[in-house]
Amino acid sequence: MTPLVTIVGKSNSGKTTLLMRLIPEIKKRGYRIGTIKHAHHGFDMDHEGKDSYLHKKAGAETVLVSSPGKIAMIKDDDNESLSDLEHYLSDMDIIICEGFKRESKPKIEIFRKDIHKTPLCDDENLVAMVTDSDHNFEVPIFGLDEIEGIADFIIQRFLK
Repeated sequence: MTPLVTIVGKSNSGKTTLLMRLIPEIKKRGYRIGTIKHAHHGFDMDHEGKDSYLHKKAGAETVLVSSPGKIAMIKDDDNESLSDLEHYLSDMDIIICEGFKRESKPKIEIFRKDIHKTPLCDDENLVAMVTDSDHNFEVPIFGLDEIEGIADFIIQRFLK
């Protein structure tokens, strides 16, 4: 199966911004990246400025956007769990998801102390934190601008 990691965080924490910086960093190292964006309330696909458009513009070869009752791949579908969606990206080296915080998949959380008081995850699936907080997390911690380090971590943990 294709390795999968989810980028999670509370609203406005910077999940899409982090992905926009991570995708080109991992891609320039020769890996093919697919993304899955969780859209809680439905979505419009590939309009300039939308997250799915930005994922593709950043270099993802395949972009899947999922919301309850609909999957964007020019196909209607009732699947919304990651287990139901992963097979669409089986030709990628890695799948990086945005959202899906309730799934039992490896999670990297982005937490910005000026935006939220507490992190989102308290979960055995948390594998790393991206934060500006000095909180002592029990997983590897990366600063908000440590894109190369986060990419190194993802490659070592999921692709080697």
